[in-house]
Amino acid sequence: MDKFDADILDVLQHNARTTAEAMAQQVGLSPDACRKRMARLRSSGIIKAEIAVLDPARVGRGLILVVEVNLQNERKADLDRFKAAMQTAPEVMQCYYVTGNADFILIVSAYDMADFEAFTRHHFFAEDNVLRFRTSAVMDSVKTGFAVPVGKG
Repeated sequence: MDKFDADILDVLQHNARTTAEAMAQQVGLSPDACRKRMARLRSSGIIKAEIAVLDPARVGRGLILVVEVNLQNERKADLDRFKAAMQTAPEVMQCYYVTGNADFILIVSAYDMADFEAFTRHHFFAEDNVLRFRTSAVMDSVKTGFAVPVGKG
């Protein structure tokens, strides 16, 4: 990956709908060169997805919760089962298997506290391997996103 690739990735992370023509003006390459590089970055897996980022509140899911989950056992089968459940739970926006005080950190969206309670009953209380969970409600989204600094240092 060279400076042009890094510049292209930076532009795409801020607006995935940027055309090759607009990209060319921003990074100093021809539109055709930008298209080829973008295709290579996609096929190599560096670009994992191009998504629309929604405002949770405007779609009725304005309650965002950060949840720390501790499992009783961390055997491979137990971890895989929990990971699979979180991957298929539409309320889970992000799920990280982490080191430290918790085994998993989740970012969960809910309509309201009753909706979140239903989520916890289904995914935590009904799961024998969930030892405990701790929840923090988000009061203000100061910064959200997935942009990764590229080509700098």
